Formats: sequence, C-alpha cells, structure tokens
Amino acid sequence: MSEPLVLITDQDAVRTLTLNRPQALNSFTAAMHLELRLALEAAAADSSVRCVVLTGAGRAFCAGQDLSEPGMGADGQPSDVEGVVERHYKPLALRIRSMPVPVVARVNGVAAGAGANIALGCDIVIAARSASFIQAFSKIGLVPDGGGTWLLPRLVGRARAIGLAMLGDKLPAEEAERIGMIWRCVDDASLSEATAAVAGRLALLSSPALAATRKIIDDAMPMDYDDALGQEARVQGAMSRGADFAEGVAAFLGKRPAQFLDR
Repeated sequence: MSEPLVLITDQDAVRTLTLNRPQALNSFTAAMHLELRLALEAAAADSSVRCVVLTGAGRAFCAGQDLSEPGMGADGQPSDVEGVVERHYKPLALRIRSMPVPVVARVNGVAAGAGANIALGCDIVIAARSASFIQAFSKIGLVPDGGGTWLLPRLVGRARAIGLAMLGDKLPAEEAERIGMIWRCVDDASLSEATAAVAGRLALLSSPALAATRKIIDDAMPMDYDDALGQEARVQGAMSRGADFAEGVAAFLGKRPAQFLDR
C-alpha cells in the first residue's frame, strides 16, 4: 500500500496532521487535499481532540500547488485553475477557519504559494528560524490564493502585502515574526518543543471560547467600533451560558486550575 499523504498522530488532546509528500516539498495534489480535508473533518468530529497542529514532512511545510497535476495546464490541456481553487483551496481554507478547536501551523521549512497562505490562515503560526514564506504566484502569472488576498493586508498592511505579492521575495521566518505576519520564530531545534508547548496550553482552555475568539476577531475587522462592541456583548452572553464559564469562575474563586470540558 502507498504511504498516506497526511500522517495523523495524537499526543494527549493534540492531533498533529503532517503533509507527507516530502519528495515534492509537500506540494498539494487533489489526493492530498482530500486526505487533509477528511483528517480535519475527523478531528472536528472527535471530542477528544482539543487542538490541531498542521505541519509538513521533511524540509518543507508546503510548496503550494503541484503544477504537474491535471488542471494546471502542464499536460497541454486547457488549465482549470479556477476550478482547482474552488474545489480544493477555498474549502480547505474555510474548514481551517471554522474548526471547533484552535489550529496551530508548525512551519518547519519553506511555505510557498498557497502553502504559505494555508499556514497563515491557521490561528497561530510557529516557524523554524530556517523557514521562509514566499508569495510565489506572480512568478507564474497568477494572483495570491488560499486566502492570501484577505490575510496578507490584515496581517502586515497594504504596502507590505502588495510588495510581498508582486515581488514574490522569500521572507525569512525571523522577519515574518518582526512584521507581525506570524506568532513566533524559534530555533530549528526548538520547533517541535515550542509548538507542543503552545498546543498543550490551548488544549487545556475552553475550546468554544477559543473558536469564538477567532470568529469574533475576524468578524470585527470590517465593523465600526460601536458594532464591534455590540457583537462582543452578544457573544459574551452566549459564552456565559456555557458550562466552561461556570467552571472558569468556580476555579478562579477556588484558586485552582479550571477543568474545561465543553467542546
């Protein structure tokens, strides 16, 4: 049997999904998209999973789309890039953004094209110092996809987003952290340990509260201040009716660690 295109491992309440085409720098194929989507759906449905880590095997996180795949025009047939984006990248980006638990990207090497933007679409990005991010689209006559047009200006501002997208320069992880594009850059030898520590902390918190935090921050971006304040009140009202809030208050007053169970 062939090797799985997505490796799945569990450590306590953290599930790690590893893109597993190292010989092709984990570039996406239709088959790998399917395996990753199924793995994410399974993690979303599994109440024992309280955090998901997405990473890549070998020396890359993900080099984006495999251009030799059908639909990319390399076989002499008409290209169907729009269809590939609609069928694969849009659903993947939306699934990551709607997971009921936090998603952490462990960027172990190059993240290029859609691979970079899928990483940036995760809730927290931790990258090895040797890793880099490349908006490679302009070099093949395309525009950013995988959510890049929405994510980049919000993460780094319009000027940097335009420069990164148009020039396609390699952005070292250390610089990505400096400009606020990712959460942390760590030494290569510390990447696994640092990611496990963050994922472990997230897994102990209230999953519904963390998922709601992601959504309320994203939803507030186009709002004015008054509307954002109103949204905060509505979401707080919903969250305060959950068991996790009652447990959190009881734990605070009892000076003990909270044991969150809602999912």
